[in-house]
Amino acid sequence: MSIELYQGDITTLDVDAIVNAAAPALLGGGVDGAIHRAAGPDLLAECRGLPEVKPGVRCPTGEARLTHGHCLRARYVIHTVGPVWRDGLHDEPSLLANCYWQSLRLAAQLGVEAIAFPAISCGVYGYPIPQAARIAATETTAWQRAQALPSRIVLVAYDTANFSALKQALAHARPASIA
Repeated sequence: MSIELYQGDITTLDVDAIVNAAAPALLGGGVDGAIHRAAGPDLLAECRGLPEVKPGVRCPTGEARLTHGHCLRARYVIHTVGPVWRDGLHDEPSLLANCYWQSLRLAAQLGVEAIAFPAISCGVYGYPIPQAARIAATETTAWQRAQALPSRIVLVAYDTANFSALKQALAHARPASIA
């Protein structure tokens, strides 16, 4: 069992599933756009085929949806929609935690051994990086204490600020037995 940190492009990782920090429509932009570009046009077609739960929403905030990886190394893409940061008093922490739990639950159901997460909600959604990193570290550590799969979780930071915040948060959250 391991939780690893990686700084770089999530689309290049050799894992069973990558998590896409998506918008509710699942149609691209930010990390979502990078994943769509790397996966190729079939990912967009598959996303368009997912049912809308209301107009323009295929995945509500805090939930997760599954597609294939198409041209990615990963077999699956688990799309999750993080909360837009307002002030921390509008359920943002629990919604962000739910993104991790719902993605990990779906991965475990699929038998995924290795999964990679980006910094959910830290881009245009404006979630403060230190708080988001603490939630990522706490939730993934708690998951691995209770569940066998995924046995390898990679927390991916695109830049040094996210990497530093994740490293610090993970040092405080994980038990000595998790690498």
